[in-house]
Amino acid sequence: MLVEGIKSRPIYHPLEPRPGTLHLFVADAEGAEAILELADRTPEGFWEKAHILYIPRSAAGKGYEERLQGLISVPLYVAPTISSAIPRLTKELNDAHMGTQIYLAGTEGLVGQAMLVALDAGVDAGSIQKEHRGSEARRVQCVHCKGITEDVTTQPVKCAHCGLMLLVRDHYSRRIGAFQGVCIDAEQPGTAPEPEEAFL
Repeated sequence: MLVEGIKSRPIYHPLEPRPGTLHLFVADAEGAEAILELADRTPEGFWEKAHILYIPRSAAGKGYEERLQGLISVPLYVAPTISSAIPRLTKELNDAHMGTQIYLAGTEGLVGQAMLVALDAGVDAGSIQKEHRGSEARRVQCVHCKGITEDVTTQPVKCAHCGLMLLVRDHYSRRIGAFQGVCIDAEQPGTAPEPEEAFL
């Protein structure tokens, strides 16, 4: 249901190698493919200065760990969830120096949350690349209770916090890294349509 001309939507581009003192990669699921494709275009010595944080998430992400580990000289950090990877990302950013390049690849939920952590750590937005790969599932904030519902694939969706049926809008809040959800049956409670798969 993408609406044309919504300026708040994130813009994604294929990852490209850049000069840097450290190359910090954060990816989930099929985001690993973006890193592996980038590896075909990197100069000699690039991966000696790289760290990778990877969240397999589901069957879609299984089998990439060994290939990713083969790229770098330091241990690959694998986390079970995005939220469990955030403290490690925060530490990596706190230890980083000028010239660090950030590469984010995978679902919009991962990219949005990692972007917020990087910006909060003082990383310049120009040093952060983003590539969407895999599921179109959305991270949605209920504008009524402010709760976040993760991995939303239906339209409408029931808020995981307050239970309202939400219309998932195409408007994206960069401040919280989530799409906005508004009550779909506020004027006539109980008239919300049945949820249908919309964001696969």
